[in-house]
Amino acid sequence: MSELKLRQDESRIIQAGEFVELEVGQDVFDSPHYNEDIAPTKVKQRTWTTWNVAALWVGMAICVPTYTLGGVLTSYFGLDVTEALITILLANIIVLVPLTLNAFPGTKFGVPFPVLLRSPFGIYGSNVPALIRALIACGWFGIQTMFGGMAIHLLLSAISDGWASLGGTGEVLGFFIFWALNIYVAIRGSESIKWLETLAAPLLLAVGVGLIFWASPQIDYVQLLDAPPSRPEGASFWKYFFGGLTAMVGFWATLSLNIPDFSRFVRSQKDQVLGQIIGLPLTMFLLATLVVVLTAASTTLVGESVSDPISLIGKIDSPFWVIVSMIIIIIATISTNIAANVVSPTNDFQNAFPKYINMKRGTLLTGFVGILLMGWELLRKLQWVQSDVSVESMYSNWLLGYSSMLGPIAGIMIVDYFITRKQQVNLIDIYKTGGEYPNVNIAGMLAFFIPVALTLTALTTGHFMWFYDFGWFTGSALGGILYWQLTSRGIGLTRSGQDPKTD
Repeated sequence: MSELKLRQDESRIIQAGEFVELEVGQDVFDSPHYNEDIAPTKVKQRTWTTWNVAALWVGMAICVPTYTLGGVLTSYFGLDVTEALITILLANIIVLVPLTLNAFPGTKFGVPFPVLLRSPFGIYGSNVPALIRALIACGWFGIQTMFGGMAIHLLLSAISDGWASLGGTGEVLGFFIFWALNIYVAIRGSESIKWLETLAAPLLLAVGVGLIFWASPQIDYVQLLDAPPSRPEGASFWKYFFGGLTAMVGFWATLSLNIPDFSRFVRSQKDQVLGQIIGLPLTMFLLATLVVVLTAASTTLVGESVSDPISLIGKIDSPFWVIVSMIIIIIATISTNIAANVVSPTNDFQNAFPKYINMKRGTLLTGFVGILLMGWELLRKLQWVQSDVSVESMYSNWLLGYSSMLGPIAGIMIVDYFITRKQQVNLIDIYKTGGEYPNVNIAGMLAFFIPVALTLTALTTGHFMWFYDFGWFTGSALGGILYWQLTSRGIGLTRSGQDPKTD
């Protein structure tokens, strides 16, 4: 007898301790909004421990774009070294709040990020914020793959002079080799990702400590800490500080939304909270410290100031250490890229077309969109086009912009789950139309688009620039407040939407 015939007609919600599980019946299975890859995880699948969650964050935090953050704060935002380090630590403590709060429904109900968006935005409306998040992730996937391709090129160049002579063509070939490695690991699923992150975390931490010891003899720490900031003399510290703080919070604004994609595999709320507290702020602070030390030491070590770790290591006059270092950077970038930039868009694309896109197809689609978004850079490396735009400028200049776009989603999600829905998700109706959740939730749409409109107004007219400058804070606060006010008046809710119950 087929599995289809064995399945019951009506789905059931089962309470299992602190978890809620969905026993899928024919009604949900046949729904156009369901497939097995975005279905709620079973209790037996929720196996990630505190260490697995912490390792996830170590693996994601140690990457080339993170490496540049200290330089962004000191050069672009005009902070001195001490101010930059404090800003990074404080920003990552702040971002822990939406991270841990938005992880709660994922852990309790086993539901991924885009499916949770169906509650505040509607069954179809959820695709608007989900696909915005997917596009940003695909852009980051392309950027990280470019850095990974550079590492592969330098690795093969250290082994073969023939490969080294390829120049930009070698970097492009490295891009596609690295792309294939990412796609292979991602298609193997959550257990493969857990294994990679757990393997990479201690290795990456050890390398970071080793690099500190390597560079420290070349550094005068007193002189480094006493270096004046680059902002104009007499300029207000607070304006530069809050701008930098917003950008640093914005760096993980994406993960503060789709953290349910991972927390749905965690074995308890305690594990997800402790894992994130242990894994994120301290790792980011230590990495920022490493960046400052290595950049300051680079003049003595290689004869010029270098803030990019791949370029710095590539200048080491030892093929053995270049090979070892590049292998480690490749592992680090894969662990970051898959967790931060592949998992989310894969689920987001499935949410839009569950019956046509499964996990494997969503992963491939993410990869191909990443290639398209990096097409101009690949052509530039092949010298087929001329352009002054660099990957570095691309990611350093959009931190404020996309944090302003994503902030309202974070605020709306938190208010919807903890206040409007009172920590309940109707696991049956969230996969169907005509039930607990409307097709389009007007309250969620208004609460999202009004802050976005203010951001765009600021950018195009120059008015309300404070709203853009502090985009993540202003956007998340306004989005959450608007959603709370609208839903408290019954707007956007259907039937018993004020308090859905589980069986």
